[in-house]
Amino acid sequence: MPSREQLSTLLHPDGTVLLTVECQQGVVGPDSALPELAKEARSSGALANIARLVAGAHRGGVQVIHAIAERRPDGRGANHNARLFRAAERLPVQQLSGTTAVRVAPPIEVAEEDFVVRRLHGLSPLAGTDVDALLRNLGCRTLVVTGVSANVAVPNTVFDAVNRGYNAVVPADAIAGVPSDYTPALIRNTLALVATITATDDVLACFERPRR
Repeated sequence: MPSREQLSTLLHPDGTVLLTVECQQGVVGPDSALPELAKEARSSGALANIARLVAGAHRGGVQVIHAIAERRPDGRGANHNARLFRAAERLPVQQLSGTTAVRVAPPIEVAEEDFVVRRLHGLSPLAGTDVDALLRNLGCRTLVVTGVSANVAVPNTVFDAVNRGYNAVVPADAIAGVPSDYTPALIRNTLALVATITATDDVLACFERPRR
C-alpha cells in the first residue's frame, strides 16, 4: 500500500478521473444476467464502496466516467471471437441498448457532470471507445479503476490504462469477480505489479481533503 502522502500526490483532483466499469443493472443489479457476479459485488461490499467513491468524487470535484457494455438488438458490430461473447448471446438477460439493463445500477448515483460512455464491442472500456480521448482532454494523469469483473474487464482496463501512459489506482475493495477468492489473487499476483493498490477509505480521504 502507498503512503497517504504518495496517494495524495497521485490523486490530485485536477489530474484524476474515477472510472466505474460495467456497474450496470444487467450486470450487478437484482435482475443480473450474471447472478453469481452480482451477488459477489454486493455481498463483498464492492458495489457499496463504488457508490461511496462516486459520491466522494462528486463532492471533491473529481471527474467520473461510467463505462457501460451493451449490444444492439440485432447484434451488429458485436464480437463473436471468444467463448465469453458467444455465451453472453444466450443469457436470459441481454445488455440491450436503451433498456434498464444498461442503466447505471443503484446505489451508484450519476451526476449531471459525469460522462456515461457506451461500447458495443470488445472487452475493455478504453479500447476503441471515447474514454481515452476524454481522459486526455480532461488532463487525466491518474485513473482510478472500479467495478466488475476482476475476471476480464477490470484487468483489461488497468492494462490498457498503463499502456496508454496513465497511472492506474485500484481500490481493492471496490472491484469484484468470481469466485470470491479470485479477486484477491488477481490483485496480489497481477494488478499489484502494474497499478497502485489501495482501499476505498484511503481514496476518499484524498478526494475529500480541504482544497487550497
